[in-house]
Amino acid sequence: MSETELQKFGSRVRTLREEKTLSQEQFADLADLHRNYVGGVERGERNLGLINILRIAKALQISAAKLLEGID
Repeated sequence: MSETELQKFGSRVRTLREEKTLSQEQFADLADLHRNYVGGVERGERNLGLINILRIAKALQISAAKLLEGID
């Protein structure tokens, strides 16, 4: 996965989180992740594993497929 794809994913996560009016800390709690980790994801600094993608999707109340739309 290229840095550009990681940045696209992070931007998508941030946009969807903000649409839900969640702070990073609130979102991290819902996803059972550390706030610093979420920040790294949103900045495109983290290459996530499947479990964390599923946690993020669940916290956003969308499917993993919907979360990954437009990332390729």
